Amino acid sequence: MKQLILVRHAKSDWTHNVPDFERPLNNRGHKDASKMAKLLFDQNIAIDKFVSSPAKRALTTAKYFAETYKNPNIKESENLYNPSFKNFEEVISNLDNRFSSVAIFSHNFGISEFASFLAEETINLPTCGIAVFQIDCNEWDSFKTADKKTKIVPLFSETIFFVL
Repeated sequence: MKQLILVRHAKSDWTHNVPDFERPLNNRGHKDASKMAKLLFDQNIAIDKFVSSPAKRALTTAKYFAETYKNPNIKESENLYNPSFKNFEEVISNLDNRFSSVAIFSHNFGISEFASFLAEETINLPTCGIAVFQIDCNEWDSFKTADKKTKIVPLFSETIFFVL
């Protein structure tokens, strides 16, 4: 059994005159990323590996989680910036099987659409929203054909969903 955690980046700052890729988090985004990482950690949801879009706002969000989990090793993947469904599948299918629980940090609308597909119902992840999925496989390259549970129940807020 594998666990997949999808995290939409925290709230970004639109006041900076920078390219989209370089947009930083705003004050709320910094607070939310730290808070959500701690909430997930306090729920004893393990994360063995962090994979993030290299865009500044996603990578910064991932760093808050990595710091909370005391695991500074974040892999960056260009496929997670403006991702398609196929991009997510490719990243997941190529994960190292040593990792049982992986958190992926990316952007909307792609991450909400992918979460909705996995859950078989609409999920609109807000900024720093999290969806946790149990994937019935022992190897990540079996992800595409593996059973994914479809019942969603709130874990402890409207921004975190746990798929049983």
